[in-house]
Amino acid sequence: MSIPSGGTPADRQLVGIELYHGLTGCDPADADVRDNDKFDRHVFASVLCAAVMDGGPLPERTGLTADELNELLAQCFPPAPVQAIISMENSGSASDEEIMLRDLLLGERSVKGEISRWLAAMVARRAMEPNHLWEDLGLRERAELTRLLMLHFAPLAAQNTKNMRWKRFFYRRLCENEGLVMCTTPVCTQCCDFNHCFGEESGESRMAERRREHLRGIESRAGAAGNPQV
Repeated sequence: MSIPSGGTPADRQLVGIELYHGLTGCDPADADVRDNDKFDRHVFASVLCAAVMDGGPLPERTGLTADELNELLAQCFPPAPVQAIISMENSGSASDEEIMLRDLLLGERSVKGEISRWLAAMVARRAMEPNHLWEDLGLRERAELTRLLMLHFAPLAAQNTKNMRWKRFFYRRLCENEGLVMCTTPVCTQCCDFNHCFGEESGESRMAERRREHLRGIESRAGAAGNPQV
């Protein structure tokens, strides 16, 4: 399996699906995350797959350097055959916004070590994408993002007492740290942007959606082959 930085969206989707299985030995829907170590591996595999699906250099899409990604793969997925064939180019500088969020997460880690440091960089980078954060991390549902943050960044996550959307919560904290006010409405329920901050974050995960589209394409091609035009 090769991991292209370009290719068509369909190519990248297929590679992303294959990559998760290559890293973990199972499909995302079947991942056993009852153990925290297994959960961390699931998170890392999900982020890598989402980044591959987006296209572009993997370091740029994950917020890590090529050396950090190779270290992550060696530590978390030693049996996986993909480490030696992932082609990665180091990206340019991170945006100021990404750096601020990464530093916020790093300053609120529950435990020290490489795992939480990598996660801080990955969460900060994927937060720059346009969808719900749990979606752009490749996770299966918002609850997995909450678990990730409570496990590795508990001092920060515990402050989200009203279950605000995580991106909005992060930006509120960044504004507060700079002495700024994100909104002027004194009561959240009276704010016209209430649903942007607290609205439901349900939906189908990116991996499940891409897998369904891939299987549908296979069925369509098989049907066309079985019923050739006369």
